[in-house]
Amino acid sequence: MEDFVWTPSVENIRASNVCRLMTATHMTSYEDLIQWSVANPARFWDAVMRDLSIKWETPYHTIRDTSEGLPWTKWFVGGKTNIVTNCIDRHLPAHENEIAVILESEDKKVQKMTYGKLHQEVSRLANALLKEGNRAGDVVGIYMPMSIEMVIIFYATLKIGAIVLPVFSGFAPEALATRLAHAESKILFTADGTQRRGKTVNIKQSADQAATQLPHLKRIVCLKHLDIDVDWDESRDCWYDDFVSGKSEHLPTQAVDSETPAIILYTSGTTGNPKGTVHSHGGTIAQVGKELKYHFDVKAEDRFFWLTDIGWMMGPWMIIGVHLQGGSIFLYDGAPNHPTADRLWEMIDRQKITHLGISPTAIRVLMRGRVSAIPDYSFNALRILGSTGEPWDENSYNWFFENIGKKRCPIINISGGTEIIGCFLAPLPIAPIKRCSLQGPGLGMDIDVVDDEANPVRGQTGHLVCRQPAPSMTRGFWKDKERYLNTYWSRWPNIWFHGDWAEVDKDGHWFLRGRSDDTINVAGRRVGPSEVESALIGHPDISEAAVIGIPDKLKGEAIAAFVVPALGADPDPQKMKAEVVSKLGKTFMPKSIIIVNALPKTRSAKIVRRAIRAKYLGKPLGDLSSIENPEALDGIDVCET
Repeated sequence: MEDFVWTPSVENIRASNVCRLMTATHMTSYEDLIQWSVANPARFWDAVMRDLSIKWETPYHTIRDTSEGLPWTKWFVGGKTNIVTNCIDRHLPAHENEIAVILESEDKKVQKMTYGKLHQEVSRLANALLKEGNRAGDVVGIYMPMSIEMVIIFYATLKIGAIVLPVFSGFAPEALATRLAHAESKILFTADGTQRRGKTVNIKQSADQAATQLPHLKRIVCLKHLDIDVDWDESRDCWYDDFVSGKSEHLPTQAVDSETPAIILYTSGTTGNPKGTVHSHGGTIAQVGKELKYHFDVKAEDRFFWLTDIGWMMGPWMIIGVHLQGGSIFLYDGAPNHPTADRLWEMIDRQKITHLGISPTAIRVLMRGRVSAIPDYSFNALRILGSTGEPWDENSYNWFFENIGKKRCPIINISGGTEIIGCFLAPLPIAPIKRCSLQGPGLGMDIDVVDDEANPVRGQTGHLVCRQPAPSMTRGFWKDKERYLNTYWSRWPNIWFHGDWAEVDKDGHWFLRGRSDDTINVAGRRVGPSEVESALIGHPDISEAAVIGIPDKLKGEAIAAFVVPALGADPDPQKMKAEVVSKLGKTFMPKSIIIVNALPKTRSAKIVRRAIRAKYLGKPLGDLSSIENPEALDGIDVCET
């Protein structure tokens, strides 16, 4: 085997949470544990729930029930519990003085809340929700910046058996209205505003504009986050402090059936309406708890920070997963590179963060401001790095591992999706990790790489699929079961088709190769955009790149590359083409190199290639609601055909 960038020490292995699970299940190696978890799913998930010490008011009698077909599998049947029971209630009173949430704003103001205080505030808000007429099964919208109150609202909704609908706080009014209307939310929590790069963003104004399209919306509860002036509707609007004023700090948590919906997470489609993925109490606890405890080795003394928004699955994933272990979550409300390029790194070092999660694109952006090593910060508390969202290029991966992880922290590079509020692929910190790899399947995840006929393939790129259901897979789409079946279960019988290209190398290590709907076919030869982008980013004059396929009369498709120059660089398009040829061959030489100032990205820093392609080819742009900087598309001219 070759190219291992990180290997665990004996001490790492012995101290890990997963080592305890191995002892309990009589497994002696990483490989044996993975194989056993897939071959014995019922026994594995039962062992996980026991090791996580999940509290059930009524124990489950059946671990999984596939009688209605694999797409409609039920988990922990007969059991009654609640996410709040396991994330807050069970830690009291023994750990009531331990820190549950830390928030830092862009101006470096810091707030903290203990588990005991969180319990009280969640109960107060839950009582307020009940008094307002919200009940089990109702949908509560959250359209807020990262804040401690956001966490309180999240848990209070779940506490009464209602359903959380978290929405990205940067969405335009139309995108917010679409989601709230589809879910028929009666109440929305928002804030007066937030700060981004030193500028005030009036969130309440966007909520007001969305409300004009929402006949079901009866109440907007607004947090004084910045204490700025906002428009006000006395018949509808209420300040957060007034909403909870006088409410009791005591309320029993509602035990609900394991399959009861807990969260609706919307994921944007390329066209048409966004898809509302539905996640249950029991399934979410199982999947998220497993990933944070074993793959990220989270313990009660840890401070976990993922650069995310509540509207991206990594927000709820972090909150639930860390609090299940009794740890502290760290929230940041602001831009990671403002007012200086080192803003994020200084904060992580000062706050003694133990776990840092970030996307490869975000690293590439941050590298632009600090391309040299970072000697100023020790990052002594950091012990695990995380990443997700897209494939890595070697240059960015190495920079993250060497400069932030100081060559001692493993990069737990995960891949899954909103649809499963979790991971298909995820390293375990008890086995070596290859550069840019995802190591292998997550525990309990029956994953494969197959060709167009669903035959397993190794040593070549194929479709990433899942052959068995997992507890956190969406329970259909909200109000659209048929679309769910067509999206994931229609290509091959009883196989989940995820839409990613992946490859398993000769040593059994797994790599992502991009989205299958992004694949470019040049003269009959397929290439993922990430491979060409990696070749381009390898040149010192380029900081970011996005590659798309465009129609070509001779080759069927040709490659167009959009590149953002490194600080102070003036890229030569011919040299850029030569760079790709030297690494991938003449077949994949870009037909065009277009220099731009920025690439359109989501809040989680994913590059939206389909929007670039639509703009460049002069086609309808489709759903742009997930793009944080749609103005980047203005810098792309329609190509001449």
